[in-house]
Amino acid sequence: MSTANTTTESSARVQEPRKADLRLEVVVLGVSDVDRAKAFYEGLGWRLDADFPIDEHFRIVQFTPPGSPASIQFGTGVTTMEPGSVKDIYLAVGDIEAARDELIRNGADVSEVWHGRGLGSEGHAPGRDPDGSSYRSFASFSDPDGNGYLLQEVTERLPGRVEQIDIATLAELLHDTAEHHDPYEKSSQPHNWWDWYAAYLSARLAGSSQDEASASAGRYMAETKHILPL
Repeated sequence: MSTANTTTESSARVQEPRKADLRLEVVVLGVSDVDRAKAFYEGLGWRLDADFPIDEHFRIVQFTPPGSPASIQFGTGVTTMEPGSVKDIYLAVGDIEAARDELIRNGADVSEVWHGRGLGSEGHAPGRDPDGSSYRSFASFSDPDGNGYLLQEVTERLPGRVEQIDIATLAELLHDTAEHHDPYEKSSQPHNWWDWYAAYLSARLAGSSQDEASASAGRYMAETKHILPL
């Protein structure tokens, strides 16, 4: 192959346009009683994003699980799918036992933890994965209609699963973090700013609002770093 052809092919690869973002935003659920479903998800502590009663034939309700970039929607006239027909919606958690306990306290009927295979009825062994391996520990629960969720403990992502943030977005997030750290710094004991920054940024990247991220960072500092308000 000639040098000219090699240069042309290399240039074409460099100039290949960036792929369009296709972010999974919403999973639509079929429910038989909108108010009952709304009460269930409110009880879990999921964020109510919208309840739009457009008219007597159309109503949209949307919730977002804590720390999730994706949401669920249900309502009246939203879908023709049978209530309870959506199964195995994965919810990634950092500590499956803690997540299970919290869901139970909030009204969910959560299965015992198992390890092995997540989907299907085979290959389940009781208890959390004995090696603590990421992606190997599971539990499940359903909403009142039977729409099912699968908790999966994820403590370390496989290579390539963490998306790189562009510089402009990162700069904006750091500016946002600095602004919200200022009132915390003035009202708390002396601390390492980078600890609070890391907790705040982690929460924001997981989909939390600014207020939620501030609260999450405050809890982290109190529980992990033992930094308390003045």
